[in-house]
Formats: sequence, structure tokens, C-alpha cells
Amino acid sequence: MGFVLSLLYFVICYLTPQAIFGPLAAYRIELILALLVSVVSLPALSGSLIWKTPQSLALIGLMFSVFLSAVFGMHWAGGSVPALLTFIPNAFAYFLVCLHCNTKKRLKIIVLMAVFVCLFVMVHGYYDLRLGLPESNYLMAQKNTAGEWIYRVRGLGGINDPNDFAQLIACVTPLVFIFWRKKQPLRNTACVLVPVCALLYGEFLTHSRGGMLAFLAMAIVAARRRVGTLPALLLAVVLFVAASALHVTGGRDISADAGEDRTDLWSESMQLIKSHPLVGIGFGNLPDYLGHTAHNTVLVCTAELGLIGLYFWSLFLFPTLRSALTAASPTQVSDGDPVARVKELLPFQARKIEHIDKADINHLGRLLVLSLTGFLVAGWFLSRAFVITFFLLGGMVEVVFQMALQRGMVAPRLPMARVLRYTGVLAFSLLVLMYTVLRVLNLVH
Repeated sequence: MGFVLSLLYFVICYLTPQAIFGPLAAYRIELILALLVSVVSLPALSGSLIWKTPQSLALIGLMFSVFLSAVFGMHWAGGSVPALLTFIPNAFAYFLVCLHCNTKKRLKIIVLMAVFVCLFVMVHGYYDLRLGLPESNYLMAQKNTAGEWIYRVRGLGGINDPNDFAQLIACVTPLVFIFWRKKQPLRNTACVLVPVCALLYGEFLTHSRGGMLAFLAMAIVAARRRVGTLPALLLAVVLFVAASALHVTGGRDISADAGEDRTDLWSESMQLIKSHPLVGIGFGNLPDYLGHTAHNTVLVCTAELGLIGLYFWSLFLFPTLRSALTAASPTQVSDGDPVARVKELLPFQARKIEHIDKADINHLGRLLVLSLTGFLVAGWFLSRAFVITFFLLGGMVEVVFQMALQRGMVAPRLPMARVLRYTGVLAFSLLVLMYTVLRVLNLVH
């Protein structure tokens, strides 16, 4: 019951209650569902992995940072309520995945849900595009570099920008390979290749430059393991040339000059960080200062929530990346002894244990690494530090890591003290990297 309600909750978060329930959305069905799934999830809290992961502490810290940013950054205590009501529904996804998505089968269903969301938006956008409906909620009109009008497919709610929708597609595409089976060409074609081709076409319909770069980054990471670093880079160059020839970006240039306005926003955001270092200027308040968002996840997080917020955001990111990389590494995952582990469990828990071997863990880990790569690369050009996709992926990563841990395949999680220290290093490194990029871009201009 909890898992089914969680799936419905995710779909509503992505597609909005209006798209799912129509006129009934006026009755705030999403709040009723959130309350219901919270109540149903209470029994699952006992012994759940959410008590063992640093990400849970990170989310509590982020909620505290959102509160502080409203009270001290915006000087408006009442603003903390709408800010938290915006942040919490997305962060809630992490807990729901950890509580209810505890098997490989359920991971597959989560992926199917994400594919459904992407296809739902793509079909609506393509249909409106064919009918020539420029006022459609699923299309955004924009002029390209040559001054020609193009129409970019987008979703609703949290993916109501073509770049946000492109980021979601980039994250979902590698996860589709969870259905891949060796020596089953017909199954692989129907269950993997056809959906992937559909998602790639959806990426094309968004004409997103950040989305294209995310796919190139994922191609490098995926190919590097098989052919080496240099051939993988050469492959990315070939794909970039091909994408440019096919006008994937809709005639919108990818260059330092084309991104000059974005660079200016980055510089202004950095100045805001210097003037409001600890608690930031307020959650979601950056457009009030710049007239626009900053188009960079790290800068938006730091400018709005301050260094405190960046630290807790990094506290979510660091263990997520480490768990994903560990699961993906053949050297860090052993064969384990799942039979011995199952005997230690209660009978009703033992039925939930699937047969999962080292190859399964490595496969899931590699797919999640690719998905996180797509999210982070696209996020470098987007202001999406707190979207549901990020927390959904974080939950999936920890579920896979917990599967391996239960079976004795991986070493235990790092002690919290070490995680906290490494998180500080990561947060500092992200700011230094951003500062260095800005200095280099300014020199180029």
C-alpha cells in the first residue's frame, strides 16, 4: 500500500494535480495523499535504513537552512512556511524510496514511473506541436541565435522549463537499462532500445543545450569503462558534431559568447554570496535580486541558503556519490553470502529478500552513476538544487547500497564524523571550482 501511494505521489509531483485529477485538484488531493502516505509509512520506520544514512541528517539540515534563510535572509519569519512547503514535498521523495522501494523489482517500477512521466509530457508536447498550438502549456516559444522562433517541449510543475524536462530525461535514460538482459535481443529491443530512442527524441524536442551536454558526459563515463578515456573523449566529440549537424539545440549556439548572460548571472550570484555568506538571501528569493535565477545549482543553493545550506546540500550529495561509486565498482563489491544474511532476518522480512548477486549490484550502481552524472552536468547550467529527481536518485542509490550491505557484499558506511569532514571539503571545493570557472571565463571575455 505504501509503495503504491508513493508511486502516485511521485507522479503527481512531476505532472501536477491539475494534469492528473483535473477539476478535482481544487480539493488539494495532493495534500490528502501526502498525509495518507505519511500515515501508511509509519510502520515501515522501524528498522528502516533512513536512520542509518547521512542523507537523512542532510535533509533535516536543509529544512533548518530554509527556515533560517527566510527568518534572517528575507527578514520575514512568516516566509518560512511557504518556503518549507515548497522544499519538503520534494525532499519527502528520499524517505519514501528508502521506506518502500527495498527490492530490485520495486526499483524497476520506479523507473517505469519515471519513463511514464517523460512519455506523458513528450506525447502532449509533440501533439500540440503538430497541431500548431503555440499557447500550449507543454510548449515554450523562444527565438534561437538566428532570430527564428522555435518551440521547445516542457512539462508542468517542477519540469515546466524545457531545460528541467531535459534534465529529467537525461537522468531517466540510463536507468532504462535496468531491464537489459544478456542474450535476449527481442526483449532488449522492446524493453530498452525502443524506450531509449523515444527518450532521445524527447531530449531533441526540448532543444536543451544543458541536456545535450549531460548526454555527452554520460557517454564519456559509460564508454570510458569499456574503451578507455581517450577513445571515450573522441566519441563525445563525434557525438557533439553529429548533434550540432542535426540541430539538436534548435539553432541555439553553444559557446562562451552565447552564455555570456549566464556568466553575468553567475558573477552577480557570487557577489550575493559574499554579502550574505551564512544564511543566504532566502529560499527561492534569487530572482528578486537578479531579475532571474542564476542557472547554476551550486550558486543558487549557496546564494539562497548560504554556506550552511551548501554544507547540508553537499552532505546529501557526498554519501550519495560514494554509495553509487562503491556499488558500481567491481573491486569494492564482493560475492557475499546472501543465504547467511537471510537466516538472520525475521520470516516476514525474509520473503522480501531477492536473489541479487555481485553483477546485479554493479549493474545497478553503474546505471545510477550515469544518472547522477546527467543530473549534475545538466545542473551546472540549471538552478535545480532541490528538485524531486535529486532526492529520488539519492533514495535509489541508498537502497542499492543497502541491498549489497545486507548481503555482506560491501564495507559498512563511513562513520558520520568522517562523512561530516569530507562534506566540508566537498562544499569548499565546489565554491573554489565555481570561482575558478568564473575567473577563466572573465579572462576569455
